[in-house]
Amino acid sequence: MSLLKHLSCHLILTLSLLTGTESAHQYYYTRELRCIYSSSDLSDMVYIDNFYLNKFLFAQFNSTLGRFVGFSENGMKYAENWNNSTFLLTERAGVDIYCRFYIKTKDTPDRTKDVKPMVMLSLVKQAGGRHPAVLMCSAYEFYPRHIKVYWLRDGKVVTSDVTSVMEMADGDWYYQIHSELEYTPRSGQKISCVVEHASFNKPMIYDWNPSLSEAERNTIALGASGLVLGIIIAAAGLIYYKKKSTGRMLVPHFLWKISQSILN
Repeated sequence: MSLLKHLSCHLILTLSLLTGTESAHQYYYTRELRCIYSSSDLSDMVYIDNFYLNKFLFAQFNSTLGRFVGFSENGMKYAENWNNSTFLLTERAGVDIYCRFYIKTKDTPDRTKDVKPMVMLSLVKQAGGRHPAVLMCSAYEFYPRHIKVYWLRDGKVVTSDVTSVMEMADGDWYYQIHSELEYTPRSGQKISCVVEHASFNKPMIYDWNPSLSEAERNTIALGASGLVLGIIIAAAGLIYYKKKSTGRMLVPHFLWKISQSILN
């Protein structure tokens, strides 16, 4: 995947980099242009032009301010000079000249395609607190990052006992988010997680099913089988020890059949 596609997915588009050096002390000067937007019609486009010296940001133009701002003593001098020159007019036009023009002509639908989140509800055990357990609603691998996750109890929005984590980078320029609800099971109560995202044409509702999933049932069955097998092996070992002391080694037929059925 190209750098352009990566940054476009991140809603930050780097248009150009200009690096220069002075041979005497090797000063590195870098200029980075960024376009930030979230709407499909580019109406909320923000154009930012950053100026770095040896990796330190010393001045910046931001289209929301409409002027240059300095972040160091020399940076403030540069910003003042640029704000009183024709360079300011050029930068103010940058949101159209660089951002909207470039994205409309160079960007392709695959770079701005919404990716639906994978949503999973799970029960998280809790050591203490006012409730015996915690429900977690997790959304993975979605794009863009803006998402809303909330809980319903019997159709009403839950406003207490909820803890949410902000959107986090999920790798490969996708995102993830997690929301937790302190949970006390009650008969007939319906708990749901609601996810709103640009990839959905309506809010998606995921109901919590307190019954065990197939994977959980298999885990419990496997654990029970292991316990039974352990008991059988222990019993066979005890019989072996007792019979060995009398010079005989016989394993009861029913224990042998049970152990073979479990192993097979």
